[in-house]
Amino acid sequence: MIISANQPYFCPFPGLFYKALLSDVMIILDEVQFPRGTTWISRNRFKNDQGTLWLTIPVWKKGLGEQNINQVRICYEGRWPRKHLESLKSAYGNAPYFVDHLRFIEGLFASRFEKIIDLNLAIIRYLMDCFQIKTQIVLLSELGVKARATQLLIEVCQAMGATAFLAQSPAKKYLEAELFQQNGIKVRFFRYVPPIYPQLWGDFLTNLSTFDLVFNCGPKAGDILMRHQPVAR
Repeated sequence: MIISANQPYFCPFPGLFYKALLSDVMIILDEVQFPRGTTWISRNRFKNDQGTLWLTIPVWKKGLGEQNINQVRICYEGRWPRKHLESLKSAYGNAPYFVDHLRFIEGLFASRFEKIIDLNLAIIRYLMDCFQIKTQIVLLSELGVKARATQLLIEVCQAMGATAFLAQSPAKKYLEAELFQQNGIKVRFFRYVPPIYPQLWGDFLTNLSTFDLVFNCGPKAGDILMRHQPVAR
């Protein structure tokens, strides 16, 4: 069994879904500390006629100290859900497949998810369905593993009965591969190559939210994601 792990990003970039495609199980790291600064967990990049369009989900942090990701609540003060929806409609109204996903997007911003983890999981599962990815999603909080850093990942693999852990190549800098080997777990690294695809609004921007790929390419998005990707090793 091959396991990978990722924090629950908001509207993730396509690389997360390529990692999921290479895995039997993806562990969502919901019970680790929510970053103090800017983070992909609460914001991501899209594209409009001005170039990069940032969408950020406001969350409650002030006075709450350190929070795990699965404890962070969304702040619904102001009109940001309507503004985000209108920004996406303006940016992607002419995208070939935007209308196919409009009901989901409208429902997303009409709902009042209590926590950021719930919003992000809804998005991740929706996009996995778009790519027809059958990889099992398991939350770290469901496993009862309380270790940190590399030891956390090793104990996750042991809890799941995994024989291999999959990580993106840059993770070589901080993953202690020898500790995996000492516990009978093989570490496999892969390199993700951001795909080039038809995009609105001028020069191509790479590694935007996966919704940019889906809105522009529809059913072809999965083939585009897999095209020219190197083999994991």
